[in-house]
Amino acid sequence: MKKFNKSSMLAVAAISLWIGTFLSPILTCGFNNSGSLFLNADPNSKSSPAQTQAITLQNAFEEVFDKVSPSVVSIATERTVNVNVNPFMNGPFFERFYGNDPRSGRQMQQKQTGLGSGVILNTEGYILTNHHVIKDMDKLTVKLKNQKTFEAKLIGSDELMDIALLKIDAPKDSIKPATLGNSEQVKVGNWAIAIGAPLGFEQSFTVGVVSAIQRGGLNSSGLSYIQTDAAINQGNSGGPLLNINGEVIGVNSMIASQSGGSVGIGFAIPINEAKRITEEIKVNGRVIRPWIGVEIYSLNDQIKEELKLKIDQGALVNQIQRGSPADQAGIQIMDVITHFDGKEVKDSNDLVSMVRAGKVGKRVELKLIRKNNEIITSIVLRARPN
Repeated sequence: MKKFNKSSMLAVAAISLWIGTFLSPILTCGFNNSGSLFLNADPNSKSSPAQTQAITLQNAFEEVFDKVSPSVVSIATERTVNVNVNPFMNGPFFERFYGNDPRSGRQMQQKQTGLGSGVILNTEGYILTNHHVIKDMDKLTVKLKNQKTFEAKLIGSDELMDIALLKIDAPKDSIKPATLGNSEQVKVGNWAIAIGAPLGFEQSFTVGVVSAIQRGGLNSSGLSYIQTDAAINQGNSGGPLLNINGEVIGVNSMIASQSGGSVGIGFAIPINEAKRITEEIKVNGRVIRPWIGVEIYSLNDQIKEELKLKIDQGALVNQIQRGSPADQAGIQIMDVITHFDGKEVKDSNDLVSMVRAGKVGKRVELKLIRKNNEIITSIVLRARPN
């Protein structure tokens, strides 16, 4: 029995020694950060040339954020709508027969909210954002980077161009306007930076490049957009698209996505166009848009073959509104407009841009092709009917 106890004690001692040997580094490292489990940065190490360049770019991004973020605001929207309590009365079948007649079922008021972004234009408190951010909303609340909030007044908006102008009454020393750039100088491959409140995450900063310029044909506005792969999501609408100098080159407006989230295809309204619209809204409260009253198509091989055209550029007149300036000027369906006010018309988007840039009441010269004969006429721009 005594022999067994002695052997056991020796075994325990051996095992204890082995465990102590194994655990001692871990226990030591647990109390001393200079142990083998920690690898501290060497303060004397030098960056490689490539790392130095990357750090310089990183610093440039930080400078852009520090410079512009105080000029970017979040816009909380709110409205009250009447909804039928009975869910069976909300379908299109019942709306067809009863419309919104409250007698068709008991109704209750419901609040709906939204969130967008905007950019401060000047120390007077004017703020640029998208029309779709504030459309049909009863209350607009602007939040600055310093978390101060102000109720905003809608000065006016333009649905076609998706531009809205707001104003807040805030001390001039509490708001910082952004610097506006020149969107005509934007080139494919330039840095593109977005700041806004995607999905409610305020002051979010994303980086990409300009993927395309003059991206037209996206909607009926006739506007050519700046395309970027910088991440843009719901809530970014109305916020600025910036260049590497921290200048606003566009207003983030929409994305192309099957999922509803960013897939790297975002579109911004060029800031030059946004400036023109907001200046007119500030003066008139709305946009008075020139109009000639035609529906047009760009030329393609099929059209050129059917009409036996000898030209490659122009805008084909497909429809004319009765009593419009085009109707009064004698323009006919199947005419091809090749020049507007002395400028060559390349396609339908080109003509839309030219008309939009014109002035109501101005008489302009038109050159067109009719049955392969060149005709010169003139037309007076009128305000587009609402």
